[in-house]
Amino acid sequence: MKKISALFPLIFLFLLSGCEEVVDLDLETQRPRLVIDAGIDWIKDTDGSVQTIRLTTTAAYYAPTVPAVTGATVFIANSVGDIFTFTEDPGTGNYICNEFVPVLNETYFLTVDYDGQTYTAQETLVATSDILTIEQDNEGGFLGDEVEVKFFYQDEPTMGNHYLVRFDAPVFPYPDYEVISDEFINGNQTFESVSEETLEAGVDVRIRLYGISERYYDYMSKLLLMTGGSGGPFGTAPATVRGNIVNETDESNFALGFFRLSEVDQENYTIQ
Repeated sequence: MKKISALFPLIFLFLLSGCEEVVDLDLETQRPRLVIDAGIDWIKDTDGSVQTIRLTTTAAYYAPTVPAVTGATVFIANSVGDIFTFTEDPGTGNYICNEFVPVLNETYFLTVDYDGQTYTAQETLVATSDILTIEQDNEGGFLGDEVEVKFFYQDEPTMGNHYLVRFDAPVFPYPDYEVISDEFINGNQTFESVSEETLEAGVDVRIRLYGISERYYDYMSKLLLMTGGSGGPFGTAPATVRGNIVNETDESNFALGFFRLSEVDQENYTIQ
């Protein structure tokens, strides 16, 4: 298991295209690159029809804002040729689809046309397990002086399952993340937890359990290794990990980001 606390939108800015590689980026002098934040989340007990893809460009390290992309064409196709168009919300960088149809284990194909360049990626929508129970320990953490929230789930008895865990609370400066492979927990009930001194009675904690592909797990593992939990993807990392998005027009003008599709189980817990 690997763990990180970082800005959620930034986490998905960095991964691979074709084979995994790490590339050096001088954030002050490099030309702006397209950043595609294409995380499709199908939360259980919803129809998953409303989805958002965010397009921005890179900026100087200390720039006060992230430039939003306008004028792009964005769509996703499935394996039978159904097209789901994402319409721009002007000025936000958000491209929204209200009629997406999520199907577990279906393969989807992303296309983004922007500034005369065509970017593509493909991924499969990955199922997740159910969050079964949630427990609270008022003597948790390494020294036993923190409130710990723990949830249990049952791994499916099929090798090769991978998960992303996200904890959110208003007292957290950033969401808390973990990535899990079932290599050592295959077919067993297991748990994940978060503990913080700032958790106190009345605080609401949102727990999300995502099914993710092995490729996305590998990407996140590299990102965690590079940052070392140092407070964000740009903290001390000397390089950027590329995503699974390919520029079909000009390979050297690669985009950052990742195209991911996940089933998600979500529960809310109030600290007692």
